[in-house]
Amino acid sequence: MCLLMGLDIEAEEQEKIENVMREMWRYNQSYSVNYGAIEDRMPIWYVMDEVGSAINHSNEPNFRAVPFLHMPEGIIYTLLFPIKDVDAGDEVTRDFVEGQTKDPQKRYALLLPWIDNTFENESFEQIEPDIDYFSTGHVHESLPEIMDELKADPSKKLKVFSHYDNVNNYLTDPAFEITDNKEEADILWLMSHYKTYRELSLSSPHVFVNQFPYENVLTIKDLLSIVCRRKATDKLYDPDTLETYPAWLPTTYNLSTELVQFVAYFTRRADKDLDNHWICKPWNLARGLDTHITNNLYHILRLPCTGPKIAQKYIARPVLYNRPDINQVKFDIRYVVLLKSVKPLRAYAYANFFLRFANLPFALNNFDVYGQHFTVMNYTEEDALFHLKCADFIMEWENQYPDYPWKTYVEPKILFVLRQVFEAAIAQPPPKGIAESPQSRAVYAADLMLEWRDSEMQPKLLEINFTPDCQRACEYYPDFYNDIFKCLFLNIENPEIFHTLD
Repeated sequence: MCLLMGLDIEAEEQEKIENVMREMWRYNQSYSVNYGAIEDRMPIWYVMDEVGSAINHSNEPNFRAVPFLHMPEGIIYTLLFPIKDVDAGDEVTRDFVEGQTKDPQKRYALLLPWIDNTFENESFEQIEPDIDYFSTGHVHESLPEIMDELKADPSKKLKVFSHYDNVNNYLTDPAFEITDNKEEADILWLMSHYKTYRELSLSSPHVFVNQFPYENVLTIKDLLSIVCRRKATDKLYDPDTLETYPAWLPTTYNLSTELVQFVAYFTRRADKDLDNHWICKPWNLARGLDTHITNNLYHILRLPCTGPKIAQKYIARPVLYNRPDINQVKFDIRYVVLLKSVKPLRAYAYANFFLRFANLPFALNNFDVYGQHFTVMNYTEEDALFHLKCADFIMEWENQYPDYPWKTYVEPKILFVLRQVFEAAIAQPPPKGIAESPQSRAVYAADLMLEWRDSEMQPKLLEINFTPDCQRACEYYPDFYNDIFKCLFLNIENPEIFHTLD
């Protein structure tokens, strides 16, 4: 591989590995097979042989190179074929960014791994897109026609139709009753996206549903960053540090629509010798699937060809937790957040938050080592999940960070962020914001980390999750759904269980 890429074959083994890993993004291709589970459809990166890798780029190519799956053998080949007449002795060329964009500036950016260019005069400032961006590619949602406040009848049990086993198993409060009959339900607790709010308001005005119209502005990563930037009121960024605002949102660029701005920003950070590590994630996947951490611009520029992604500034100085069995590890914090109303905004955070820890000590290296940089460990059997309830965590936190008490320093900052997020999400009418729906109630999970800013801790919002997995919440706190349902549907707002986000 070093010979193919023109690298020093006499270097030390580790140096050769690092050189190949850095240089391979100028050589590799990708394919994916649309079959089976989502894990089986992840992009596969590969490098062609010496002949295929020797083919140069041209804006007017005479050949194409296309992956081809030969089903009988289960082998992927690369088919090379002409697309115009070629004379003997002509150079074979192909378009390295074929089909990715028709925009000239984006094309220049995508070609940077092979053709040098400058983006120093390009602006990296981000502008909120128009209404069409929020609608394109999303299934239309009808809005409720009846806007009267819906109150549950306290004299009768509320029947709950649920697709979620944990609701069926753990909702035991006598005020509620699980039913298999959707038609007789007072509450629909669904796991799939609900879109027909107008029809519900006309045909079943007494029925609640566990979603809000256009809540995708929170739960889809590129939209979340757009709405959160509405809280950057005074200035968009610090000209010295290039930190973008609001401070609680990691700098985030959409690699489909803001690629040129991202390259300009990356270049400015490089010019100032600022940390330039980024985490690139698909818009709408979870569990770290197809996620890359790198400070290699060429690596980042190759990723959009495998599907829409955001590039988010990687938290390079995370606040770490000292695990007695491992030492200093990354951790993130999950708050379960309830939305009861948009007009007026009524939202709550479940007081018992949840922790997830990395399984290896943190360092700003080895970005392909999952256990060092990721905290989600409950989806594979080989990754041990470190269990720690929040009450025990707080006790240990006070020992590790006595100058940063959780209840009076850290948590108020987090609750402020959560309130800001929901204010931003309802600041614009749909589809640019969440719509009011008297029959709607919702539960989300907000994932955050803490980052050092000099000697202060700054919460950073990572994402908001749609219909989050609450298995661990139910196991830790068996009344989890009893408390949530009483808050959402019976207006029982226990201050020992819920923080009001106001």
